[in-house]
Amino acid sequence: MAEKSYRDAIRDAMMEEMDRDPNVLIMGEDIGVYEGTFRITAGMLKKYGPKRVIDTPIAEAGMAGTAVGMAMFGLRPVVEMMTMNFAIVAADQILNHAAKVRYFSGGQVDVPMVIRGPQGAGVQLSAQHSQSFESFYAHFPGIKVAAPGTPADAKGLLKTAIRGRDPVIFLESAALYGMKGQVPDDPDFTVPFGQSRVAREGTDVTIVSYSRMLQMSLQAAERLSKEESIEAEVIDLRTLRPLDLEPAIESVRKTHRCVAVQEQWKPFGAAAEIAASITEAAFDDLDAPVERVTGEDVPMPYARNLELLATPHEEHVIEAVKRVMYRS
Repeated sequence: MAEKSYRDAIRDAMMEEMDRDPNVLIMGEDIGVYEGTFRITAGMLKKYGPKRVIDTPIAEAGMAGTAVGMAMFGLRPVVEMMTMNFAIVAADQILNHAAKVRYFSGGQVDVPMVIRGPQGAGVQLSAQHSQSFESFYAHFPGIKVAAPGTPADAKGLLKTAIRGRDPVIFLESAALYGMKGQVPDDPDFTVPFGQSRVAREGTDVTIVSYSRMLQMSLQAAERLSKEESIEAEVIDLRTLRPLDLEPAIESVRKTHRCVAVQEQWKPFGAAAEIAASITEAAFDDLDAPVERVTGEDVPMPYARNLELLATPHEEHVIEAVKRVMYRS
């Protein structure tokens, strides 16, 4: 184990897989000579050369479409979107091609590709660079969606994504890149998709989250313990498709209360799917309706004071927990 940043864990995962498998390559805007907007691909062009670290034009549809073709012929491309907001330009290639090729081919053709990059609020990135896309991509069968909330999971899930047979949307929180944590050095360390975990044990309420909201939920849980004597169990989903809610459901059967936390807008969000699924599976165990903590239903403002008002905070999680505990 070594302490690594979320950013370096992602970089290590890609380099280890490129060392392991010559079919792995990376492509994207400014990832080679410039070494990436967030410096994740630093030094990779020099090590692997321009055939495996490909600087592309500003053409997201072209990048994604090229990667689909590469993957169909046996390569394993990793496409970096400078921000996942720009991947909207490539939605047809991702959702109508990458996600459906195996189905169209009767299972004869795999599309082992990864589209990765930052999403969610950073600091004053404004409305076109601050959106969260997990519920959008997770809606479509044929692709997998990962949203790691720790450096270790960022590395382990990305390695699993690169080694897999399916197209994967790998959503990195822009606000987590500098966060550090313990990461296994083992080049064969992987984290399986569709296997959520108990990030913090508790007895009074279940908080379900992922990505940056996992860290916020853990901080809120510590405050609840110290300030309110409420012990929250925190579930880290890790992936949204496949979605493993069994640990959350088992937790709810113990705590009888649940709060789902997401960064994106409330309508049609991941928290709605979590709340509905838990209600369907554990209705008789719930002592209160499942609460949702979400971002405000507005385009992200540029002004810092308004940006802070538009995004969830620890206090919102604490207030939601108090509501399901009937303490507010």
